[in-house]
Amino acid sequence: MIIVDEQVASLALHVGLKANDYETHFAAEGLPATYDAGKIQPDLIILDLGLPAGDGFTVMERLRSNPHLSCIPLIVVSARDPKGNRERAQQCGALAYLQKPVKMNSSWAWCANSSKTK
Repeated sequence: MIIVDEQVASLALHVGLKANDYETHFAAEGLPATYDAGKIQPDLIILDLGLPAGDGFTVMERLRSNPHLSCIPLIVVSARDPKGNRERAQQCGALAYLQKPVKMNSSWAWCANSSKTK
């Protein structure tokens, strides 16, 4: 599941995930995305920190507090300054913090593949 409000970034992530055999679902707003995640039960969530209708950290807290969603691997993508945000994201349970623009390189692919349950 891709929770990113920017169309170009969402499309780039979709292409990279599709290349790694993921089916993708999209959400562009924070808090409605937590509801969508509950319905979809994705294998992986890629979450932007800067979202309308719910900051990415708020979304992470809601995902992690829900027993049905708390074990879903989460990767944060953000254009925000990584200083402090990277550590906070990891404390909230993120597997990785990727700086935008995200490059679909081998380290990102390793991270995505390590969370695969298929």
